[in-house]
Amino acid sequence: MFEYVREWYERHFSHPQAVLLVVLLLGAFVVLYFFGKMLAPLLASVVIAYLLEASVQMLERRGVGRILAVTFVFSLFLAVLAFLVIGLAPIVSRQLANFVQDLPRMVSNGRQVLLRLPETYPNFVSATQIDALINSVRGEISAFGQNMLSLSLASIPVLVTLLVYLILGPVLVFFFLKDKAAIIAWLTAFLPRERGVLTAVWRDVDNQIGNYVRGKFYEIFIVGAVTYTTLALFGMAYAPLLAVLVGLSVIVPYIGAAVVTLPVAVAAYIQFGWGDSFVWILVAYAIIQALDGNLLVPLLFSDVVNLHPVAIIAAVLVFGGLWGFWGVFFAIPLATLVKSLLKAWPSRMAPPFEPA
Repeated sequence: MFEYVREWYERHFSHPQAVLLVVLLLGAFVVLYFFGKMLAPLLASVVIAYLLEASVQMLERRGVGRILAVTFVFSLFLAVLAFLVIGLAPIVSRQLANFVQDLPRMVSNGRQVLLRLPETYPNFVSATQIDALINSVRGEISAFGQNMLSLSLASIPVLVTLLVYLILGPVLVFFFLKDKAAIIAWLTAFLPRERGVLTAVWRDVDNQIGNYVRGKFYEIFIVGAVTYTTLALFGMAYAPLLAVLVGLSVIVPYIGAAVVTLPVAVAAYIQFGWGDSFVWILVAYAIIQALDGNLLVPLLFSDVVNLHPVAIIAAVLVFGGLWGFWGVFFAIPLATLVKSLLKAWPSRMAPPFEPA
């Protein structure tokens, strides 16, 4: 047994570049796990600068100077950020407040619908069970309202923190773009000269993750915009809020689309009841999801990420459990990183183990 373990260790961890990879991975994990919240503005700025770098490089290939390209792309980024903060956020906030106020009425309407079930299926469900379910839902709504109240009471520190992030974030993004070469040169100075495997892993991950994350942002925008347009044409009261939910649902493949179907159906039923409008809204939503999965995703992510659905779901569960929302968002890129590391791990470069 000891010989087997020693052989396995020699094959996979004796190579110097394997040690370098392990040290870097452990260091990154420790920093993210213990200092992730503290460094959130810095980490978010790095990700945003990384995403904007593709547009800067595209302008540079067309003969635009680095400073001018950075200024142009950064100005577009500020315009989009201003739209999200000044234009979209207040609308979604008002919609969410109205939705919370309408929850008791929605629960009452839902109770009237559910009470018809004991009449139709007396052997499967009873009025007592329906009342227990409704009381449970009302208790959850009450707890949700208390959480919203406590959040509003603590809104001043939250707003101050958000304001600091909105100021620091763009400043960091600009300097990461402007001084990219100097920052990378400073960081690589701490690495050994022999880092061929690390370079190979980075090239693979850069191609996979960069294209995936940029494509995912495009997908969120397109799906959200199409959903808003569709629901607004039907006269849905909560079209902006539902569009944001549907757009963000594409972050989690398979699971997101299934989860967000419920609020869309409930909102449609509460507003229109059982009727043609309700049916057509669900049909339109199903068409949007079908076009997203069968047309938009292949166009945006063709040959970018080749992961089995089981691997994707496992990555969502693991990284979401570790880092919450951002772990879910970056679950597939992180799974791609793991795949690239396993593919390029330097054990194959090491000489075969020969027992003494």
